[in-house]
Amino acid sequence: MTYVALNALFLGVALAVAVVAWASRRLSRRMIAAAAVELVVVLALTAVFDNMMIAAGLFTYDPDRILGLKLGLAPVEDFGYPLAAAILLPSLWALCGRQEGYTDD
Repeated sequence: MTYVALNALFLGVALAVAVVAWASRRLSRRMIAAAAVELVVVLALTAVFDNMMIAAGLFTYDPDRILGLKLGLAPVEDFGYPLAAAILLPSLWALCGRQEGYTDD
């Protein structure tokens, strides 16, 4: 399995949960804005630390399983996991949380 296929699986699940959360009106615009800020921070941290770990030789990627596009030393596929987390976690939080006094600001 390629890293793109694995990312597609994670992103598909995350997007499905986000659609359910949005359709049930449990995901507010404020939560989406907070998730966007979180995504920027997590992507920046992923870029820095993945490049450091790859440069240190802690792990490598099979060239046959990546697209070949990189940000520094990190393949672009590495950024799919933080993207999935930034979509999935707020959506789950909204679906599992109490909804008293919900407003869509």
